[in-house]
Amino acid sequence: MGFADFVSDAGLTMLNSWLTTRSYISGYGPSQADVASFKALKQPPNAAKYPHAYRWQKHISSYQSEFSSLPGDPSKAYTTYGPEKSEVTLNPKDAPKEEDAEDEDDLFGSDEEEEDEEVVKQREANLAAYKKKKEGKTKPAAKSIVTLDVKPWDDETDMKELEKVMRSIEMDGLTWGASKLVPVGFGIKKLQVNLVVEDEKVSIDDLQAKIEEDEDHVQSTDVVSIHLNNI
Repeated sequence: MGFADFVSDAGLTMLNSWLTTRSYISGYGPSQADVASFKALKQPPNAAKYPHAYRWQKHISSYQSEFSSLPGDPSKAYTTYGPEKSEVTLNPKDAPKEEDAEDEDDLFGSDEEEEDEEVVKQREANLAAYKKKKEGKTKPAAKSIVTLDVKPWDDETDMKELEKVMRSIEMDGLTWGASKLVPVGFGIKKLQVNLVVEDEKVSIDDLQAKIEEDEDHVQSTDVVSIHLNNI
């Protein structure tokens, strides 16, 4: 289907929805798809009503002096880009989570395709053991050491503020550990953080949901590893 227009509320809502989980119109970096779409906008989107479209427009405007050198076909109209179906997401919290992680335009790509099969099996086994422990089949004092990836929207995301907001989360049985920034490409870095949770008190799913409530900085979170310890 592609984009219809960037004038009507429906057209801008579609653009905003498309950019909910993307930093660029197509691919992992600025291209002629962004140039065509940028030029089709009559004015910057309303920041309050279309926050993701506004973020994208502001970011792409910084490339105006490089528009002619960006990759892609400059003859293509902006209507050739965008969703194949006319599905509009009005709120980031209503957007698909797991399905979007497999989208070819995912900013961070598909990690699972590149992971070693044995590593994946081990992690799944640990997750299964973790859930079994949550059902009360092991000692109440059991703890787990967890490593999370916290992914930002783009290279302009304030990672210090992202980490500050994340560490402000307090839960009984949660202890934050060391963290580091890991490059993922195009100047973007994700935050990788270690933490210890008491399995009877802290749900990792609930913790991830709390971190992802910081929609200004956090695109998504992933469990990298879980190590079980009976303490």
